[in-house]
Amino acid sequence: PDLNPTEHVCDLLDRRVRARAIPTRNVRELAGALVEEWGNISQQELANLVQSLRRCIAAPDTDSYF
Repeated sequence: PDLNPTEHVCDLLDRRVRARAIPTRNVRELAGALVEEWGNISQQELANLVQSLRRCIAAPDTDSYF
């Protein structure tokens, strides 16, 4: 699994921008949409990403990490 949290946040932003009702037409609009969606990411969503990473790196059936 991908353990890079930055890539997970970028993927989340990508999905949110693509899901908008009105697509961006140029780089300026894209930048504005990214900034807006960045501000819409909740603390809970970020906490969920961190928790999912912890589950991915935990070694099965142990309390250690690999």
